[in-house]
Amino acid sequence: MDMKAMPAEHPERRSLNAELHARPPEALPECARISFLALAESPTQPALAELCRLYGVEAPPEGASHASLVLGPFQLKWERHTEFARFKFILPVDPGEPPFSGTALAQVPAEWLAQLPGKIVSACHVEVRPVAEGPEDVEEIADRCFSGNALIGAEVSGGGANAFTDFRIREDGFTRILIQNRSMTARQRGRVVQRLVEIDAYCMMAMLTFPVARDLMASLSRFEGVLNEITNSMRITEKEEEPVLLDRLTLLHSDLVRENTASQFRFSAAKAYSGLVTFRMNELREVRIEGIQTFREFMARRMDPAMRTCEAAASRLRSVSESVSQATQLLQTRVDVTREMQNQSLLESMDKRARLQLRLQETVEGLSLAAITYYIVGLLGYAVAGIADLELLPVHKPVALLASIPIVLLGVALALRRARARMHR
Repeated sequence: MDMKAMPAEHPERRSLNAELHARPPEALPECARISFLALAESPTQPALAELCRLYGVEAPPEGASHASLVLGPFQLKWERHTEFARFKFILPVDPGEPPFSGTALAQVPAEWLAQLPGKIVSACHVEVRPVAEGPEDVEEIADRCFSGNALIGAEVSGGGANAFTDFRIREDGFTRILIQNRSMTARQRGRVVQRLVEIDAYCMMAMLTFPVARDLMASLSRFEGVLNEITNSMRITEKEEEPVLLDRLTLLHSDLVRENTASQFRFSAAKAYSGLVTFRMNELREVRIEGIQTFREFMARRMDPAMRTCEAAASRLRSVSESVSQATQLLQTRVDVTREMQNQSLLESMDKRARLQLRLQETVEGLSLAAITYYIVGLLGYAVAGIADLELLPVHKPVALLASIPIVLLGVALALRRARARMHR
């Protein structure tokens, strides 16, 4: 069918489809050694390019998130994740070599390893071997490969192999995993190894939140003490001291916001990583080996309590924040009521002053009425005197002035009243 006749593709369709097929597990030989490194805070692509240059191999393009390369005697699987990068060095070995008598990492140039950036969060040596013929004692495996430590393990992949580890970091900084293959194919071996090293890496990434939760618990105890002191003071404090308590609550709330901002990402990451650990363990399809803990039991006894502590710290942080917010709202309401009462008293005082000012103004208006009347009658006196001197009209000056006083007084009063009414309108 002609693609031109089809609707346009979504621009992200092919890249998202490629993401579904990214990071496939490697097909492992019957006998193999794998050295696994997970490095946090690590821009590792320049280091990967340098390693490719040493072996004359083309480096993956800039911005790539994974690569599978053959470098001399070993194969390298590199993956870049959000918080860490992973290196998996794979080396085929002779079946006659004892497990853990060497490492795949020994084939990597020491100078390059010394300059590798980042901080190790997980490091593991894995041995893949055929299962021994006849019964093999678990204690013998522990003595030969794990320094006699208590083992964690199970039949994995539905009984296709046995997997053992002790999850202990040795002097070289690596843990160990032994896989005894019974009937798995090369791809199945690769998937089992990938799941086991991912369990170790994701477990450590989840556990990075535990120190954060532990420190946060101590801070929250201090915050709760301050909050309890403030809420007790709210019951007995004077109104004048309420703004001081409100300032303390505001400062406490800012401290909680800072702690929440600093820890929220780690709590979310811990939840995501612990979920991945559970998912990977489900994929192992464990079958118990009598006498030793399974991977699921070990994680339930060791990692799950730490994750519950992290969840409790996050929940406690939310609870304290809500309590501080409620106390702040309550105290803010009290402060607002106090201010309203103060404003009401101020308004009453202003109203009283306004009434006094009005009375004073009315008094002044009365005096003004008399003064204006006096000046107008005075002016009328000059006019009456002029008329009397000219003998134009038979006017008696004192009588005329006496008669004009009530008329002028009434006219001035009406004029002032009209002006006051206009001003009120």
